[in-house]
Amino acid sequence: MIENIPMTVFGAKALEAELLKLKDVSRPRIIEDIATARAHGDLKENAEYHAAKEEQSFIEGRIKEVESKLSRMQVIDVAKLSQNGRCVFGTTIALMNVEDESEITYKIVGEDEADISLGKISCYSPIASAIMGNEQGDEITVKAPKGNIIYEILSVKYI
Repeated sequence: MIENIPMTVFGAKALEAELLKLKDVSRPRIIEDIATARAHGDLKENAEYHAAKEEQSFIEGRIKEVESKLSRMQVIDVAKLSQNGRCVFGTTIALMNVEDESEITYKIVGEDEADISLGKISCYSPIASAIMGNEQGDEITVKAPKGNIIYEILSVKYI
């Protein structure tokens, strides 16, 4: 069964841009690199040729992977969702750790878009799983390796 891949509008555009770069820039460059390496002679002992072929294999594999994801993606525009205060895919959630009152903000995004350093967490992460479906003011429990962490949802933004 082919599963849809949830993605924000920004994530979909980034994946489309990556595919375009792979096809229009990386693929022609590597073909040229292979031709240049081939011109150097004996292919058995030609490290440049083998490195270029390996890179070509990686690029072609990534193109197939990105094309597959794009064909299965389900773009979710959070701005068009019913803004009823529920935590859903694409929302930005401000949380407060009940124990130490520290605050953190996360945006719930697709797996390919997740980047914790930018405050973007995968919709499949334990935190997102605990948050989804809840509302501002709710307390949630996140199962972490060091034990359960209780957060209060301070705000839900549809941006």
